[in-house]
Amino acid sequence: QIVGTTSAPIITENVLEISTPTPDLRILPTKWMDYPIIPELTNNAISIYQEGIKSGINPKGFSKIGDCQNIKEAFLGIYDTTRYFLVGEDLILQSTIDNFSGFFNQDGEAIEQGLNVAAALSPLHANPEICGPSESPLDCELRISNPIFAFISFERWWPNETPPDLYEKYLHLVIQKTISHGTIPILVTKADNIEGNHIINQIIANLAYEYDVPLYNWWRAAQLLPHRGMDPERNDGFHISIEAWDSRSYYGLKTLNSLWKGLEINK
Repeated sequence: QIVGTTSAPIITENVLEISTPTPDLRILPTKWMDYPIIPELTNNAISIYQEGIKSGINPKGFSKIGDCQNIKEAFLGIYDTTRYFLVGEDLILQSTIDNFSGFFNQDGEAIEQGLNVAAALSPLHANPEICGPSESPLDCELRISNPIFAFISFERWWPNETPPDLYEKYLHLVIQKTISHGTIPILVTKADNIEGNHIINQIIANLAYEYDVPLYNWWRAAQLLPHRGMDPERNDGFHISIEAWDSRSYYGLKTLNSLWKGLEINK
């Protein structure tokens, strides 16, 4: 279900009433730089959740799908350790940490150094010791973790292997498979602009809008950091700094908190 506008007649006690279109008040994806860092729950995310619960989705699990910037050391792993602390208003995040305990500090079957959006769909890149012969890394991870949420983040740009139209094609498929499983995709923008003109972030925003799923606007958060979150020592236009790891994890946790508690309210 993708939310748009509707206008249909409603018959009530022999009286024909014409319903008015439901306005789509979402910010257009062309304005993705203005999207908030932390997304709110979308109408389609609620629908996906409702279908997922029927099929036995794990409401205490989440997955990370993507390349090396999503490994546990760089993204969210700290919240399964004793090395984090919460103060003030952030104390409300503890219940979210408790709910998803055990999923923060693990690398699932769809995280790999250099994994691109096409490879996530290929059985050739799946772990043969854990995954079935016809399972892709994405299929394998969804089956094993059976998560309520999946962060989807393919940041690396492969200009000779994955031009924009193919990136968009394969990201479509990743989103569709995730939704079909009953898992809510959380699309994540990237800090870098190695490809120029923010083409990849625009594609990510377009698809988040098309499927009406949450978009965690990490790019916007990175703008607040030194060097806009990029690692000045490697200076390769791709890798983010250790400080950015912490920031990306923190806002990732707040994203989980916002969406999970939104679902609790909408049960």
